[in-house]
Amino acid sequence: MQIERYVGGILDTNAYLLSEGSNHILIDAPQGANDWLQERAITLSALWLTHTHFDHVLDVAAIQRQHQCPVLCHALGEAMLADPSILRQFGFDLDFDAARADRLIDEGETLDFAGRNFELLFVPGHSPDSLCFYQREEAQLFGGDVLFAGGVGRADLPGGDWDQLVTGIRQKIFSLPDEVRVWPGHGPATTVGAEKASNPYVRP
Repeated sequence: MQIERYVGGILDTNAYLLSEGSNHILIDAPQGANDWLQERAITLSALWLTHTHFDHVLDVAAIQRQHQCPVLCHALGEAMLADPSILRQFGFDLDFDAARADRLIDEGETLDFAGRNFELLFVPGHSPDSLCFYQREEAQLFGGDVLFAGGVGRADLPGGDWDQLVTGIRQKIFSLPDEVRVWPGHGPATTVGAEKASNPYVRP
């Protein structure tokens, strides 16, 4: 499985293109992601969303139109995706095209990509709908804005909860093997072991 990173939008948000032969999926859709895919002549079979904060979903509608592929997200993110005006209720003066969730997903499910199973971990606290996608055999975790290299997601945005975030990281992510590579929503990749040893926000 090949993993490529795209960084886009005003917050330098990461998207991850997973490829196996002619099969491709994208995890998250920051601004510019659709143009990046078109430049590479990539056609997606699915778009998976770690959560629906604006910087991760600005290109969802464009990708739906271009690729006609299903969009998967947690149920608690569906309203934000479908009604961008919700952002204004929270004080964000931003606009983006409304999109739809084609499938609602949650912890306990597995998603298939090219014969690989991805387990879903529900780790809210940064946002109510935060999901992580874990591929056990290849030791890869696509974690959105839950855990960063040397940091964690903000918990002061609407729907955030600091205690919930830290508890989720300790119980669900830090229980994974140390060698698991964490691909976050912002910044460079890290590993579970590195963050357990040195992340100042979640050390016991």
